[in-house]
Amino acid sequence: MRPITVAGRHLALRELAPADEAPVLELLAACEDYLVSATGLPAAPGDVQSLYYGLPDGAAEDDKVPLVAVEGERVIALIGAVRRYPGPADCSVGLFLVAPAARRQGIGTAVAAALLDEARAARAERVTASTPAGREPGAAFLRARGFTLTEPAAPGATVGNRSAGPRERPAIRAILALS
Repeated sequence: MRPITVAGRHLALRELAPADEAPVLELLAACEDYLVSATGLPAAPGDVQSLYYGLPDGAAEDDKVPLVAVEGERVIALIGAVRRYPGPADCSVGLFLVAPAARRQGIGTAVAAALLDEARAARAERVTASTPAGREPGAAFLRARGFTLTEPAAPGATVGNRSAGPRERPAIRAILALS
C-alpha cells in the first residue's frame, strides 16, 4: 500500500481486493461518461471481473495489476496496469478512472505521478496508455504527463483479447519514455 497526499487528502494506492467489487462497480457506474465513450456501453458487473482477466494479446496473467486509490474505505480511482507489456522493459495502463466527484482536484495527477515513480523504480523504460478517440480530457491528461499520442487505431480492431464492440471508439495510444 502506497500512501499519497494531495490537497490535504490522504489516499492509499493498493491492489484491487475482492472486497472492492461493490465500490468498484459503483465507481464504474459513476464513470459512465468514460465507459460509453470508450466502449459504447455502460458498466456491467462483468467489468469488475475483467479487471483481473482482460489482457492484451501476449501479456502474462501474472503481470496484470488492477489497482485502486482509496480514501478511507471509499474507492476514488481505478487503474488497470500490465507489467512487462508490450515488452519486458514496458508497462501499460489500459484503464485510469477517477470518480467524477474527485476530478480536477489533483488526485489523478498524484496517482499518475506515484505510478510513474513505481515504474521508474522497477526500471521500466516506457509506459503505454490509451484514451478513446475524441475524448479530449483523457488526451489532455496524457499530454500533460509528457505522453506522445499516436493516431487512432482502425475502427473495429481487436482490443486486447476481445473484439471491439459495434459502438466502441478507436483508441489513441500514448507513449511515455521514462529514460
